[in-house]
Amino acid sequence: MSSSAMRYSPAAERNRGPIGEALLGLLPAHGHALEIASGSGQHAAWFGALLPGWHWQPTDADDGNFASVRHWCAAQPNVAPPFELDLLALPADLAEVPVAPDSQALVFCANMLHISPWPTCDALMRLAATVLQPEGQLIVYGPFIIEGEPLAPSNAAFDEDLRQRDPAWGLRRLAAVQQTAAKHGLLLAERRAMPANNQLLVWRRA
Repeated sequence: MSSSAMRYSPAAERNRGPIGEALLGLLPAHGHALEIASGSGQHAAWFGALLPGWHWQPTDADDGNFASVRHWCAAQPNVAPPFELDLLALPADLAEVPVAPDSQALVFCANMLHISPWPTCDALMRLAATVLQPEGQLIVYGPFIIEGEPLAPSNAAFDEDLRQRDPAWGLRRLAAVQQTAAKHGLLLAERRAMPANNQLLVWRRA
């Protein structure tokens, strides 16, 4: 594999440990997971090794990431080959998505909502509400603006930088995300503060 095809995310390398520890406490020993916006594939490889009883399905809107995902996950037999899934191009009929309704114990999405247009939030919630099993969980990781809590200076600077790079990007307000999730029958069941002023949010079907 060429070095140009292999991708590396320092953030994924830093946060995989704390996220993995949280997943171990939240998830049963076996299940099927759908990862949204897998990026380089570092998370899929790490969580696949950490959760050997799980079938992990990476996806991404950019098929240019797929060679990197396959490289990182080559030693993990429980991690499936990635496939393209663009939340902004979801069909009106989700039966056309190659993930069966009520089939996933976990939908996992890290560090996507703030680097994509706001409509991806609605699409994520719609997809999760369709593919999750009745007791399944949507777990979202990243920085958020939380009403009533001060925004860390580093997150404020990050938000400003994101909006300068693309006006459609930026940290999302948790209240707005909750409202969007509730529209699709998902309720915030748990919120965990994570290192570097991030949050791990656990959503379940109402």
